[in-house]
Amino acid sequence: MRERDLVGRQGLFVAEGEVVVRVLARSPLARPQSLLLAEKRVAALADVIAALPQDVPVYAASQAVMDAVVGFPIHRGILALGRRSAEPSVDDLLASLPDEALVLVLSGIANHDNMGGLFRNAAAFGADAVILDPTCCDPLYRKAIRVSVGAALLKPFARLGEDEDLLGVLERRGFEPLALSPSGQAALADTPRTRRAAVVLGAEGPGLSKALLERARTVRIPMADGFDSLNVAVTAGVVLHHLAFAARRERD
Repeated sequence: MRERDLVGRQGLFVAEGEVVVRVLARSPLARPQSLLLAEKRVAALADVIAALPQDVPVYAASQAVMDAVVGFPIHRGILALGRRSAEPSVDDLLASLPDEALVLVLSGIANHDNMGGLFRNAAAFGADAVILDPTCCDPLYRKAIRVSVGAALLKPFARLGEDEDLLGVLERRGFEPLALSPSGQAALADTPRTRRAAVVLGAEGPGLSKALLERARTVRIPMADGFDSLNVAVTAGVVLHHLAFAARRERD
């Protein structure tokens, strides 16, 4: 269960809780390797167990034994070990998206709660993919998966290499970067949805770099006088909702 024990283990991660394990069982991006269940939770997952590939072992134990294995009381009583399929490059992922696409691009997101919330919003508002810069934390960290309600196992994502230019990769694949900043030039309500749009968000506090903001179209969310701060996951939800429904309104 300790995340540091999974470092370097070929894409392995831990999924926790019934909702997340059910998502893992149907994920196109990852595969369950084994399940560990408290005996009292086996019946609740009978349908999932029946549908698993035959080579996926399922272990059942008393709550006391499960707590001892994990190292602390694990009240949900449902754990799975998963393995992510091969991660695509950012360029390949963007190239695979449809002609009309919306992606969420994250820079410097180091908080796992925020990362989970960002993936949850990406799923809720139909973003086609999530792009991470090299400084972002792992979306497959156990807490991030849990906060995302399994969305981190459903939304395709890829991470930029250290020497890759974030905006350059987006523009090469025809995506218009929309960089969010309290000092953005255009208000969100006045920002139309382009066929290929990339919502670019930075960490709370430092935000996006000056160099990046100077190269991108900058957008702001107008707020009450004297206050210009939103949680980054909330910001993503507001912007993705606006762009998703702007596209729908244009089609209607």
